[in-house]
Amino acid sequence: MNRQLSDRYEPESVESKWIQKWEDDKVFQKNPSGRETFSIVIPPPNVTGNLHIGHALEHTIIDIIVRLERKKGKDVVWVPGMDHAGIATQMVVEKELLKEGKKKTDFTRQEFEKKIWEWKEKSGGMITRQQRLLGESVDWSRERFTMDEGLSNAVIKVFKKLYEDGLIYRGERIINWCPVTKTAISDIEVEYKEKQGKLYHIKYPLTSALASGKSIQNLSKEEYIVVATTRPETMFGDVAVCAHPEDTRYSGLKGKFVTLPLVNKEIPVLFDAFVDKEFGSGLVKITPAHDPNDFEAGNRLGLTPLLIMNLDGSLNANAGKYAGMDRFEARKKVVEDLETLGYIEKIENHTHSVGHNQRGGAVIEPLLSTQWFVKIKALAEPAIDVVRSGKIVFQPKMWEKTYFEWMENIKDWCISRQLWWGHRIPAYYAPDGTMVVAESLQEAIQLFSKQGISVKEEEIRQDEDVLDTWFSSGLWPFTVFGWPEKTEDLKKYYPTSILVTGFDIIFFWVARMIMSGLKFMGDVPFKKVLIHGLVRDKDGKKFSKSMGNVIDPLDMMKKYGTDSFRFFLAAVLPEGKDILFDESRLDGYRSFCNKIWNSSRFIFMNLPENFQIKPLNLEQLEETDLWILHEFDKTLQSFERAYADYHFFEMANLIYDFIWGSFCDWYLELSKARVYGNVSESSQENARQVLVNVLTKSLGLLHPFMPFLTEEIHAMLSPDYLSLTALPTAYGISFDHPSVKRMLVVKEIVTKVRNMRAELGVKPEKKCKIILKFNDSALQNTMEKEMKSILQLTKAETIEFLPEYTLNNTDSVGAFSLGEIVLPLEGIFDFEKEKQRLEKEKKQIQGEMEKLESKINNPAFVEKAKPEVVEKEKEKYATWKEKLESINRALEKIET
Repeated sequence: MNRQLSDRYEPESVESKWIQKWEDDKVFQKNPSGRETFSIVIPPPNVTGNLHIGHALEHTIIDIIVRLERKKGKDVVWVPGMDHAGIATQMVVEKELLKEGKKKTDFTRQEFEKKIWEWKEKSGGMITRQQRLLGESVDWSRERFTMDEGLSNAVIKVFKKLYEDGLIYRGERIINWCPVTKTAISDIEVEYKEKQGKLYHIKYPLTSALASGKSIQNLSKEEYIVVATTRPETMFGDVAVCAHPEDTRYSGLKGKFVTLPLVNKEIPVLFDAFVDKEFGSGLVKITPAHDPNDFEAGNRLGLTPLLIMNLDGSLNANAGKYAGMDRFEARKKVVEDLETLGYIEKIENHTHSVGHNQRGGAVIEPLLSTQWFVKIKALAEPAIDVVRSGKIVFQPKMWEKTYFEWMENIKDWCISRQLWWGHRIPAYYAPDGTMVVAESLQEAIQLFSKQGISVKEEEIRQDEDVLDTWFSSGLWPFTVFGWPEKTEDLKKYYPTSILVTGFDIIFFWVARMIMSGLKFMGDVPFKKVLIHGLVRDKDGKKFSKSMGNVIDPLDMMKKYGTDSFRFFLAAVLPEGKDILFDESRLDGYRSFCNKIWNSSRFIFMNLPENFQIKPLNLEQLEETDLWILHEFDKTLQSFERAYADYHFFEMANLIYDFIWGSFCDWYLELSKARVYGNVSESSQENARQVLVNVLTKSLGLLHPFMPFLTEEIHAMLSPDYLSLTALPTAYGISFDHPSVKRMLVVKEIVTKVRNMRAELGVKPEKKCKIILKFNDSALQNTMEKEMKSILQLTKAETIEFLPEYTLNNTDSVGAFSLGEIVLPLEGIFDFEKEKQRLEKEKKQIQGEMEKLESKINNPAFVEKAKPEVVEKEKEKYATWKEKLESINRALEKIET
């Protein structure tokens, strides 16, 4: 077998090679039948999307799980796919048409839909090509799209069933309206931003006071009330003013009316407990058609909503002379007129949260609109029960509380969107307005006929709206397996094993999948929900184009290699918390890849051409061999324990420490003398076999994190795909094995000598003597056998075993578990010069610590800065403190 690795690791060529080979050989379709199943669906990215840092994190986590479960011998299915992303896709295509000087309305609906399908085939799905670059081990033959024929049919069946069960209705409610895209949007598509605005305190005169003929300027404070609002342009939709029932300031206003400024409309003063007594004046205007809380209050109080805005955000005829003005233009004019007429008491600066459409950034308008809704409470109750009973487990468990809080206060779900791209609502209308819900036009004709309505096909009108994309993606875990058909895949792979997703879509996707799964499959859609945090920049800030801190994963993959990037994401991922993206860490993991490559190359270069991998005979192995096997066993045990809790950061750091530390820095160095042939033939052969065996098992553990590098090196050792080999097993070397114990002491001695040299600043080229004071003949024999390697590792000239050695004043002494280590430093170390250097460094460090201490003890900094930033500064302080302690120890040694 050819075991020639190039002299340097070049990720790009290795990655492209294995991406192609895995797909050509259908590696991830080769699942063992009859075994325990493990199934998972991909959170479907938008068809318009590109791989962003959140995708990279989420997909890396899933791929680690999938590759590990495959290695456990399970029948693994990871289903890929994309969401049709109604608003986003329509916006993309409309922008493309604008380049040609055309707009959506230049086409019929059918023509426009055809344009979108053409775009989808040509340009859509860029993200799936990028998923391949990330090394995702999905079964691409199973790829689904939320608008493909099977899923579309399933969506229509679900809508019809929910409608027949009385759970879908058409009615008027407050929704999130985007005046730019001119559609309702879901809650998740509303991004709230803190904005510096104004709080306008407006005088509403008592109608009885105006009846006396007084002007607003001449009214006393008892003759008008003050209402505070951030949106004065909506006042034309006011139908009442409201106070809290327990607010004694306004108890005298019961039964009174006020006159709405500018339009002279009389409205009542009412009382409702939803009013915040502490906000503004303690009085709020009730505008039911333009505020969700006001809408609910209006229903309780029996008020009729008044809509004052058009769908494009301009004011309508109910706004009087302001009709036709854009909402923000109208705000300026209304305020100007109110000030001129004396209705403004004061205007304050006011920071408040304003909803924006994630797609394009337009300010969202709460608007009363006739839409399609799902009665959600009946679906939510069983979905709450399955989590409370433990049938579905959230990890970390703290997210269950978030889930319960939302589900227990859930409101009806607006599912209709005013778009042309999406699943069109299957509601059909006869000329007389009669409506039926049907799976097809032909079925609609039959349903009309049953009602005694004879209607021709061309006379029937289908509802213009389409369904919210979350409606179809909520059915994802079972529709991808062929539902409503009772397929073998559905029987075998549903419920899925686990869902991996971010906390930001628990409400909008996770909850809806649970509700849909229980309703239509009679079972949960998954058994576990693994929640990960968001990726933020190194200062703890969200990634944002406007802030210029966005990270493109593809750039990172190209610069550092995909394996380094994947490993970084796993190694810095705390359980359920956000991770801070520090690019400097990637360079360290690139070095890790190079370390593995170069170590493997060294091993292969020192194997004879006729080398054959053989099972290890533990009885014939030497102490260093048994020690490294034990270290692997210990790593494997901790690795599996960490995986049981999905602690990927712990798994990554365990394998990192073992490969770089125990295997490369220790065993490889200790075995070089044997590999080079300065020992018996059997000792040399055993060293080679152990090196290859442990390398192979290490690659098996590392593979889920670094699939490309590991597959490439493994190909030098076996014709089988590493992706399909079983998870490594333990060697069975216990901690109590005498050889292991002795080697641990040897390692302790070498580490202690290195630390002593480093703390004292003894340069590597200075070969010092080592004197060991202990009484243990077995340990002495071990050290004498490994003498050449130990001298190399400690940069020492000689090692003497002198239990009764008498110390000199130039000796440095350190303790280890079985005795003392003495470094005679006379003639190789300038104590006074080193003392001066350390004193200077100590002064510099103390200065840095004082700066940091002042910062982290400053209440203003701690209160204003993000917790992640404060924590980072504390970590810096701890690092400096540790360094200072090290210097003090070195000075203490020099002075004594």
